[in-house]
Amino acid sequence: MKVKEMPLDDRPREKLILRGPQSLNDAELLAILLRTGSRGKSVVDLAYEVLRQFGNLNLLFSQTLESMKKIHGIGKDKAATLIAAFELLRRVDAQKKWESNRKITSPQDIAEIFIPRLRDEMREVFYVVCLNSANKVIKSVKISEGNLNSNVVHPREVFKTAIDNLAANIILIHNHPSGNLEPSSEDIAITKKLVASGKLLNIEIYDHIIIAGNNYLSFVEKRLI
Repeated sequence: MKVKEMPLDDRPREKLILRGPQSLNDAELLAILLRTGSRGKSVVDLAYEVLRQFGNLNLLFSQTLESMKKIHGIGKDKAATLIAAFELLRRVDAQKKWESNRKITSPQDIAEIFIPRLRDEMREVFYVVCLNSANKVIKSVKISEGNLNSNVVHPREVFKTAIDNLAANIILIHNHPSGNLEPSSEDIAITKKLVASGKLLNIEIYDHIIIAGNNYLSFVEKRLI
């Protein structure tokens, strides 16, 4: 049965309007994003097929545009709509983690927050995350942004940010758009210079984390600082 042949209050969009989103199952919610079906399949049938293909929502959310387009009935427009919706969900989830997990206890805590922000960033971006004496996040500040291999950070910028935000400790974060996790000799040299400057100012460099895609490297875990 095509959606337009269903009783009005059983159609996914109308059902959401009448009864709220909680009244829809996963396939019905997905059908609203897909908007139209394919030859021989209603949009709800197509949504069930997508869910069957990937097994569960977590696997569905991790798909790329190209993998979505391989499903019969999902063209580039439907795939783009789904990827956009999933990316919004990831960003909301990352923001929730930022709000609810403000005390940093490990490199993974901070990496999980910044991976969604930086994994697809094509420019090299450098953040300073300001912590208080209890290692709770005060603020994160982007202090540098540039093209691949052109990003240089100076101690003056880093510690001005720390002092302006009354930070006791700071975490340095930058991404490698190339996908290579390994720190360059410049990364290591700059970090050591920042650690030395921090000691003079009594502001500890808690860690320096590199983000590359969905992975991260901690200078502390690698004993680089």
